[in-house]
Amino acid sequence: MLRFAILTILLCRSLWASAETVYTVDCNGRGDFRTIQACFDALPSKPAEWRTVRIMPGTYREKVTLDVYKDKVRILAGGTEQVCIVWDDYSGKIVDGRELTTYDSYTMSIQADDIFMEDILVENDAGRVGQAVALETRGDRIHLRACTLIGNQDTFFTRGYVSRVFVERCHIEGTTDFIFGPSIVVFDDCHIHCKADSFITAASTTERNRYGYVFFNCGVTVAEGVTKVYLGRPWKSTARTVWIRCELPAAIRPEGWRDWHDAARKGDVYYAEWGCTGPGADRSGRVAWSRALTGEEITDYTIQQIFAKKTGSEQFRDDWEPLGGFPSEFPVER
Repeated sequence: MLRFAILTILLCRSLWASAETVYTVDCNGRGDFRTIQACFDALPSKPAEWRTVRIMPGTYREKVTLDVYKDKVRILAGGTEQVCIVWDDYSGKIVDGRELTTYDSYTMSIQADDIFMEDILVENDAGRVGQAVALETRGDRIHLRACTLIGNQDTFFTRGYVSRVFVERCHIEGTTDFIFGPSIVVFDDCHIHCKADSFITAASTTERNRYGYVFFNCGVTVAEGVTKVYLGRPWKSTARTVWIRCELPAAIRPEGWRDWHDAARKGDVYYAEWGCTGPGADRSGRVAWSRALTGEEITDYTIQQIFAKKTGSEQFRDDWEPLGGFPSEFPVER
């Protein structure tokens, strides 16, 4: 009897130790919180253990910030129907007597480290009014899986300078520079949808980082009538963007890349492609200052190297393996 009691106590302790706090958000009032922001505000600051925020299906019309102290959070959809977070701020909009800029036009801002978000739709529905961010990320070690990001200009702002983001099986759509910023970001098996004749990326990679944007196995599509799309232009002269084994449509311009009307940027940017397919993958007309990776160079593009503690001279806290580990056969066949 005593042995049974001891085993029961040990089992209970094990269960308590492994139990993870779950917060439920339901806009219909059947959860712990009605709004996502109220839930985020209630999360503990700098916790030792992970927390889970389960968001039940529905449309949450709110501007959401997960602040820098709210680390280690899993943000998950709580049902089979879509979870939509929608807002309509944009650069130039007057809010409370103040004019917004690109930097505060977001619908959702993830500022903390160690965040996993899955199956959530984030949209800025301000329309084609200029810069209007749907999602911005600032923290390090952020993993997005099966999420949808919808906007027009500046949909996805990868804002953190010391920030690694893994974007897996996501749908991202927009018009101009709709993936932009300085972070180290891997896009794997994503759908990139262009809604206007314009530019997909506008990286501003710092000179300290060896990697910027790396697209693996992504498919690019365009809306009806779109015929002139560029893979990228440099927001900063040290921008780095690489497309590997991606499917590129005929709408991709033969030259592929632009210099943002600044010839001086051509010398410092690093724009490259390897193993891409589709009518837009023909490199015969590409600008001279872009490149095709060599067989030796492509071996540098593994997720382990991209997300390593030290990339170039930029120091990160530790090596990072995204939640769930590395995708199989990633990134290139040996």
